[in-house]
Amino acid sequence: MHLTQIRLIVDDFARTCAYYRDVIGLTPQDDQPAPPYVAFKPELGSSLCLHDRTDLDAALGGALRTGLGRTDVAVVSLRVDDLDAYLAGLRERGAEIAFGPVVFGDRIRCAYLRDPEENLIEIQQWLSTRSGAPVPPAC
Repeated sequence: MHLTQIRLIVDDFARTCAYYRDVIGLTPQDDQPAPPYVAFKPELGSSLCLHDRTDLDAALGGALRTGLGRTDVAVVSLRVDDLDAYLAGLRERGAEIAFGPVVFGDRIRCAYLRDPEENLIEIQQWLSTRSGAPVPPAC
Protein backbone atom coordinates (compact mmCIF):
# COMPACT_ATOMS: atom_id res chain seq x y z
CA MET A 1 0.00 0.00 0.00
CA HIS A 2 1.18 3.52 -0.78
CA LEU A 3 -0.31 6.71 0.63
CA THR A 4 -0.91 8.94 -2.39
CA GLN A 5 -2.42 12.05 -0.81
CA ILE A 6 -4.08 13.79 2.08
CA ARG A 7 -7.12 15.66 0.77
CA LEU A 8 -8.78 18.47 2.70
CA ILE A 9 -12.40 19.26 1.87
CA VAL A 10 -12.66 23.05 1.95
CA ASP A 11 -15.41 25.66 1.83
CA ASP A 12 -13.27 28.59 0.63
CA PHE A 13 -11.13 27.06 -2.11
CA ALA A 14 -9.38 30.24 -3.30
CA ARG A 15 -8.44 31.43 0.18
CA THR A 16 -7.22 28.02 1.36
CA CYS A 17 -5.28 27.40 -1.86
CA ALA A 18 -3.58 30.79 -1.55
CA TYR A 19 -2.70 30.05 2.08
CA TYR A 20 -0.95 26.75 1.33
CA ARG A 21 0.82 28.32 -1.67
CA ASP A 22 1.70 31.80 -0.37
CA VAL A 23 2.00 31.32 3.39
CA ILE A 24 3.03 27.68 3.88
CA GLY A 25 5.13 27.71 0.70
CA LEU A 26 3.90 24.58 -1.08
CA THR A 27 3.98 24.52 -4.89
CA PRO A 28 0.77 23.56 -6.70
CA GLN A 29 1.03 20.93 -9.41
CA ASP A 30 -0.61 23.32 -11.89
CA ASP A 31 0.67 26.86 -12.45
CA GLN A 32 -2.87 28.27 -12.22
CA PRO A 33 -4.75 26.16 -9.65
CA ALA A 34 -8.50 26.50 -9.98
CA PRO A 35 -11.53 24.99 -8.28
CA PRO A 36 -12.64 22.40 -7.63
CA TYR A 37 -9.29 20.65 -6.97
CA VAL A 38 -5.59 21.34 -6.52
CA ALA A 39 -2.67 19.09 -5.63
CA PHE A 40 0.49 20.30 -3.93
CA LYS A 41 3.20 17.77 -4.75
CA PRO A 42 6.45 18.06 -2.78
CA GLU A 43 9.72 16.60 -4.08
CA LEU A 44 9.40 13.78 -1.56
CA GLY A 45 6.39 12.18 0.05
CA SER A 46 2.68 12.29 -0.57
CA SER A 47 0.55 15.10 -1.95
CA LEU A 48 -1.58 17.53 -0.01
CA CYS A 49 -4.74 18.22 -2.00
CA LEU A 50 -7.69 20.57 -1.62
CA HIS A 51 -11.17 19.75 -2.93
CA ASP A 52 -14.04 22.20 -3.00
CA ARG A 53 -16.78 20.94 -0.67
CA THR A 54 -19.70 21.82 -2.99
CA ASP A 55 -18.12 20.00 -5.94
CA LEU A 56 -17.26 16.88 -3.97
CA ASP A 57 -20.68 16.78 -2.31
CA ALA A 58 -22.35 16.98 -5.73
CA ALA A 59 -20.12 14.20 -7.07
CA LEU A 60 -21.09 12.03 -4.08
CA GLY A 61 -24.80 12.73 -4.44
CA GLY A 62 -25.00 14.84 -1.27
CA ALA A 63 -23.30 12.24 0.94
CA LEU A 64 -20.86 14.58 2.72
CA ARG A 65 -21.60 15.14 6.40
CA THR A 66 -22.44 18.70 7.33
CA GLY A 67 -23.54 20.53 10.44
CA LEU A 68 -21.74 18.27 12.89
CA GLY A 69 -19.79 21.06 14.54
CA ARG A 70 -16.07 21.60 14.23
CA THR A 71 -13.74 19.02 15.73
CA ASP A 72 -10.08 18.46 14.90
CA VAL A 73 -9.96 15.13 13.12
CA ALA A 74 -6.66 15.45 11.25
CA VAL A 75 -3.30 17.19 11.33
CA VAL A 76 -1.35 18.17 8.24
CA SER A 77 2.31 17.54 9.23
CA LEU A 78 5.10 19.14 7.26
CA ARG A 79 8.79 18.59 8.00
CA VAL A 80 11.42 21.32 7.58
CA ASP A 81 15.16 21.44 8.25
CA ASP A 82 15.15 24.64 10.34
CA LEU A 83 11.96 25.22 12.32
CA ASP A 84 12.89 28.67 13.59
CA ALA A 85 13.76 29.99 10.12
CA TYR A 86 10.58 28.51 8.64
CA LEU A 87 8.41 30.00 11.40
CA ALA A 88 10.01 33.41 10.82
CA GLY A 89 9.08 33.13 7.14
CA LEU A 90 5.53 32.10 8.02
CA ARG A 91 5.14 35.13 10.27
CA GLU A 92 6.48 37.41 7.53
CA ARG A 93 3.79 36.01 5.22
CA GLY A 94 1.02 36.68 7.74
CA ALA A 95 0.65 33.36 9.54
CA GLU A 96 -0.19 33.22 13.23
CA ILE A 97 1.53 30.47 15.19
CA ALA A 98 -1.13 28.95 17.45
CA PHE A 99 1.19 26.94 19.71
CA GLY A 100 4.83 26.09 20.13
CA PRO A 101 7.52 25.39 19.40
CA VAL A 102 7.45 22.38 21.67
CA VAL A 103 9.77 19.36 21.82
CA PHE A 104 8.35 15.82 21.90
CA GLY A 105 10.79 13.51 23.63
CA ASP A 106 14.21 14.23 22.23
CA ARG A 107 13.34 13.62 18.58
CA ILE A 108 10.90 16.16 17.18
CA ARG A 109 10.39 19.90 17.66
CA CYS A 110 7.02 21.24 16.44
CA ALA A 111 4.88 24.34 16.11
CA TYR A 112 1.21 24.55 15.16
CA LEU A 113 -0.98 26.89 13.15
CA ARG A 114 -4.35 26.76 11.41
CA ASP A 115 -5.31 27.28 7.79
CA PRO A 116 -8.31 29.44 6.79
CA GLU A 117 -10.61 26.40 7.16
CA GLU A 118 -9.31 25.87 10.75
CA ASN A 119 -7.44 22.65 9.85
CA LEU A 120 -4.51 22.07 12.20
CA ILE A 121 -1.04 22.24 10.64
CA GLU A 122 2.06 20.89 12.38
CA ILE A 123 5.46 22.13 11.25
CA GLN A 124 8.13 19.76 12.54
CA GLN A 125 11.90 19.58 12.66
CA TRP A 126 13.53 16.26 13.37
CA LEU A 127 16.21 16.51 16.05
CA SER A 128 17.25 12.86 15.85
CA THR A 129 16.14 9.57 14.31
CA ARG A 130 14.92 6.52 16.19
CA SER A 131 17.92 4.55 14.99
CA GLY A 132 20.44 7.22 15.91
CA ALA A 133 21.38 7.67 12.25
CA PRO A 134 21.96 11.20 11.00
CA VAL A 135 18.77 13.16 10.34
CA PRO A 136 18.13 13.19 6.56
CA PRO A 137 17.34 16.55 4.94
CA ALA A 138 13.63 17.42 4.81
CA CYS A 139 13.85 18.42 1.15
